[in-house]
Amino acid sequence: MLAPGQRAGARNKAFVELAGRPLISYALETLRHCDGIAEIVLVVAPEDVERGRQLLRPRADRSERVVAGGAERQASVAAGLAEIRASCDLVLIHDAARPFVTPALVHRCLEEAGAHGAAIAALPATDTVKEADAERLVRATLDRSRIWLVQTPQAFRRTLIEEAHRAAAAAGVTGTDDASLVERLGHPVRLVEGDPDNIKVTYPGDVRRAEQVIAGRQTMPSIRATIRCGIGYDAHRFADDRPLVLAGVRFRDERGLLGHSDADVVCHAAADALLGAIAAGDIGQRFPDSDPAYRGASSLALLGQVADTVRASGWRVENLDIVVIAEEPRLAPHVESMRRALAETVGADAGRISIKGKTTEGMGFTGRGEGIAAQAIATLRRLPITRTRAKSEE
Repeated sequence: MLAPGQRAGARNKAFVELAGRPLISYALETLRHCDGIAEIVLVVAPEDVERGRQLLRPRADRSERVVAGGAERQASVAAGLAEIRASCDLVLIHDAARPFVTPALVHRCLEEAGAHGAAIAALPATDTVKEADAERLVRATLDRSRIWLVQTPQAFRRTLIEEAHRAAAAAGVTGTDDASLVERLGHPVRLVEGDPDNIKVTYPGDVRRAEQVIAGRQTMPSIRATIRCGIGYDAHRFADDRPLVLAGVRFRDERGLLGHSDADVVCHAAADALLGAIAAGDIGQRFPDSDPAYRGASSLALLGQVADTVRASGWRVENLDIVVIAEEPRLAPHVESMRRALAETVGADAGRISIKGKTTEGMGFTGRGEGIAAQAIATLRRLPITRTRAKSEE
């Protein structure tokens, strides 16, 4: 759910222009590339509903719709909650005013909320924190080791956040954020390490700051890391009654591998390497073998979804180096087909994809012919962001 705001020079800052695009479109686009997001509810001011509809891009596997919000943020969130489908177990609430949220942060919040019921992104305070009175006279110096600066997204078990909003409405309580309403119920809220770049655009000056972030990613890459690496590993035992698929290529007349999906160890290792490079979990968390939707699934298609997440996070695949460890089959006749399939899926030139076959000279489970293992190292490069002329609302 994307919630609106009321400053930055407009009643609904969601449509303030940032580098030639509506502010809200940045977070919206990121959420579209996050695994686990089944629907998006966009909450805007009543007069902005039609503008909001123009931003929608629903798909068969993900619904999107616009809801008119209330006079205050809390009422707007409640309006959005009322529109969520009953089948949704977890709800993620994010401010439209935070354009630089990443899939990795979304994933961490959802994962912790699934485990603990409530999770919020936050950063530990690094400055000395003072408590003052109405006349700005210092009354106390707080222990900053216990102070966290809260961001969004905030994620909750659906039944919990609905109960929190009902209780607050009945008591006439307005919270500073959704987590504070859950805290009123006595339910613990888990802190998730936030992102310093996940800034909030609240005042006109923040628009200029956000534009500088966008411009800086293009013109000052030395300030930010431009290369990331990740490592992946997977192994599956042989199964006589299944086809063998490696890197999306089917090997005829060879024993297949046992697994919930097509057990493609090459794609699994590559996917884990990509997810590791952006610190976004692993393939087992994103496509659990407990979910019947992935039974017999094409691992090459799952790798494509991971590659989409990588691109949405602002990275491109620079190189994939993969080692397949097996006594059989021989890879050489299939390597070029495997490289092309992987290259097309991850959006890289085939010349940047390396696949090597190795044996263990009869040692270990692969040496005994019990299965196949694969290792992968992925190198990512930050995508350039084209600078456009921006207009700021004062």
